[in-house]
Amino acid sequence: MTLQAPPPPTPAELTAWLAQAPGGDPAVVAQLFELLYDELRRMARSHLRRENAGHTLTPTALSHEAWFRLAEQTRTRWQNRSHFLAVASTMMRRILVNHEMARRAAKRDAELVPVTLSGLAELGTPPDRDLVAVHEALLALEAADARAAKVVELRFFGGLELTEVAEAMGLSLATVKRDWALARAWLHRELSGA
Repeated sequence: MTLQAPPPPTPAELTAWLAQAPGGDPAVVAQLFELLYDELRRMARSHLRRENAGHTLTPTALSHEAWFRLAEQTRTRWQNRSHFLAVASTMMRRILVNHEMARRAAKRDAELVPVTLSGLAELGTPPDRDLVAVHEALLALEAADARAAKVVELRFFGGLELTEVAEAMGLSLATVKRDWALARAWLHRELSGA
């Protein structure tokens, strides 16, 4: 006789567990982490795919750091799985932006090395995707249209499908599609300097 794994919790059960999590029973928190771990790692991989090669954070490190920060949230009352994942995506983006800003600050404090004109080619080209520039453009979009900025954050950084974004934000799919198209055009214009 083989033992079967228990069935995954229903969305209602998961929501009930999330409601208990802030400041709750450590066993419930550990069970939640186990249930949501694969989704957090998928989201972390999605975030890191947009980073430069050789990034020092791994999907495991990013998902764990986000989890630890989320576990410290005692005032947040999770509405459902989508709400939790939306906040996790935001947390991951903040971790990556902070990591990049710290890297740049360390780079500025590095020892200066004289470079000759013949040595310029060895320095390489700057990365084609600048996380801080994207972050700043997203902050500007947030000032102009907060809802569209949230759609971008969940879709682009969080890797959520449009239907998941609609569910997390409590919007219709048509509204999310419009916001996504508008935000992409706006950000393209901002980042291309047009």
